[in-house]
Amino acid sequence: MNTNFSFLDYLVFGIYALSIVGIGLYVSRKKKGVEKTSEDYFLAGKSLPWWAVGASLIAANISAEQMIGMSGSGFAIGLAIASYEWMAAITLLIVGKYFLPVFIKQGIYTIPEFLEKRYGKTLKSILAVFWISLFVLVNLTTVLYLGALALDTILGSGDGSLVIVAIVGLGLFTAIYSLWGGLSAVAWTDVLQVFLLVLGGLITAFIALDHLAPDGGAWEGLKYLYEKVPEKFSMILEKGELIMPDGRDAWWDLPSLSVLIGGMWIANLYYWGFNQYIIQRTFAAKSLKEAQKGIVFAAGLKLIIPLIVVIPGIIAFVLNTDAAGMLTTDSVDPSFLKDSGAIDSDKAYPWLVNRFVPVGLKGLILAALAAAIVSSLASMLNSTATIFTMDIYKPYVNKLASEKRLVNVGRITGLVALIVAGIIAPMLGNLPQAFQYIQEYTGIVSPGILAIFMLGLFWRKTTNKAAVWGAISAVPVALFFKAGSKAWFSHTSLENFFPNLPWMDQMAYTFILVSLIIAVVSLVDGKGKMNPKGIQLTTKIFKTERSFDIGAIIIIAIVTFLYLFFW
Repeated sequence: MNTNFSFLDYLVFGIYALSIVGIGLYVSRKKKGVEKTSEDYFLAGKSLPWWAVGASLIAANISAEQMIGMSGSGFAIGLAIASYEWMAAITLLIVGKYFLPVFIKQGIYTIPEFLEKRYGKTLKSILAVFWISLFVLVNLTTVLYLGALALDTILGSGDGSLVIVAIVGLGLFTAIYSLWGGLSAVAWTDVLQVFLLVLGGLITAFIALDHLAPDGGAWEGLKYLYEKVPEKFSMILEKGELIMPDGRDAWWDLPSLSVLIGGMWIANLYYWGFNQYIIQRTFAAKSLKEAQKGIVFAAGLKLIIPLIVVIPGIIAFVLNTDAAGMLTTDSVDPSFLKDSGAIDSDKAYPWLVNRFVPVGLKGLILAALAAAIVSSLASMLNSTATIFTMDIYKPYVNKLASEKRLVNVGRITGLVALIVAGIIAPMLGNLPQAFQYIQEYTGIVSPGILAIFMLGLFWRKTTNKAAVWGAISAVPVALFFKAGSKAWFSHTSLENFFPNLPWMDQMAYTFILVSLIIAVVSLVDGKGKMNPKGIQLTTKIFKTERSFDIGAIIIIAIVTFLYLFFW
């Protein structure tokens, strides 16, 4: 165990753990004479106020993937990786104004359920199975693995000896309150989780900045950081502008204006608009207005997340460079080096905590990290259980299932998903720049799904057959662009017609091509007529309250300023 942790640190962490379990069990307690319904379990009885919705959105989003992975990308790339956060703030506003009113009007539990109402049962079932597989085999396993690695680095020696123990511990901790309590337990504990996440993240950033400045002071440290590595504060990267520690050009991960007008929109709209474990908490709001206020709150929190997860990575980079400002295997702390001798960027955040956070505060930082991991795990488990129960079990296994049976099936599903993910998680190897890696490979499926939803929402002529064709063609189209035509057509006359594209541009082209396939098939299949299942939209449905509009204007103005300042 790490000797830098004191009894006080473990005590603080213990209080956090007991508080989360206590809150989760209390808010989801069974009321005398009242049976918990599926709406209570999966949608928190549609009782969440705006501040709980907003906090839960951020808690579900921020996990080890961001705390560890995005700090690693900050180390390797710099502030440009913050585009995921700042562009997400704008995306949330779009989701709140244009997507959410349609979803809530449909009265749905799950995103696949919307597909059934708009298209048909077959497409819903296909994508329900897909999402369950994605949540269990990718999302849950990755969060468990990265979270366990972080805890191993902070609590242990960083040699992987605590990874299995950490995976089991995180799984049990999550299961204790979330599987029994459902979304109520998840959402209400998320309020405390987000508070700790933000507080712990800010403390780490301010302490590190204070140590960075020659004369001390967090503000002075930030100015010193900006002067020392101005290239790390460029939001729009040009080709060849920044070479990462692994020798790759950062432009391939964040290709110039694509973060503003290209593939970044595909990733963000899919994630925030059509990802069950994110959007589900808005379905649980007291009303549409409360959900929209919660989205504005979440968008505001998004603006400060880079200070918590990106700036620490840049600080770690500066502190590990040599006198000439170069990062080498000789200048970097040995804890960053893999067995192969390569530099592991994802060690940045745990290294900062171990080196700079004083005894007594480490427990709080550990609680913040655990909060990020556990809240995401709980959200993914609840959404996996919701999709399986409402979209597979109820329609195909037991159409007449009682509310009690549906709740119990949800609990069992969540437990099975957690066990499977826990078994797979240790098998994952070290992922280079984990955050970017996950984004890139999720990008294989997200453009096609986004095309199906966007055309289904906003084009009434889209047919079920066309959507199925879109689902079938999406992955092959994405793999065609990803495989890189140069690998297929090198040394042929076709080579110059198929340029090697950054993965973010691949997503944009995939989305466009799949959308065209859906549009063409719809016109042929539907003979140009309106589909009876098409959604009739009016301007009234998109009308928002003044508070939403004012908040949106402020957030857009701040994001615009940030991009202009750090261009």
